Amino acid sequence: MASVVCAKILLQGSLSRFILPSRTSPVFPSPSLSRGHRLGPSDDEMYQRTTVSVMKKEPGSGIMIHSYSAQGFNIDGNKVFGPCAVLPPSILQWKVGTSQDITEESVSLFHMIVPQIEILVLGTGTRLERIHPSVLALFKSKRIAVEVQDTPNACATFNFLISEKRIAAAGLIPPSASDALALRRE
Repeated sequence: MASVVCAKILLQGSLSRFILPSRTSPVFPSPSLSRGHRLGPSDDEMYQRTTVSVMKKEPGSGIMIHSYSAQGFNIDGNKVFGPCAVLPPSILQWKVGTSQDITEESVSLFHMIVPQIEILVLGTGTRLERIHPSVLALFKSKRIAVEVQDTPNACATFNFLISEKRIAAAGLIPPSASDALALRRE
């Protein structure tokens, strides 16, 4: 309380040198704007219309891979067990077990479909595995790009390509179960 009285005395003593306004106004960058001011078309550059778009899946926007596990995939709400071939708008079981099973015969369905795909994304499981050169040469002769990745990255790449409205397909092998989180008994 004493400090307040001292501040009042100091302030009264300094009033003879300074003129203080009785009420301070808020500081705004523009003199025409105040806290209650609404921007309108006459405010030139500062007026901008705001539009809101609701994010929803548009019809024909393509198949999206929502999740994957050691058992299979969740593709647009469809649970697919084991390896699969995603050929928009179809999801097929793919008869391969490992990356060594990816042969010219097992990938024939990808280059026979119409309309022809631009890019094929191959997910080889938990790790990136090499694909036989004859398979890659086959796709090169058909003018189809091939992206070989581990399955988690292949799913993300496929989703990105589909969101960009590219004509893409995927051959996916589920990643093996990780033992990183498994409990060890000792």
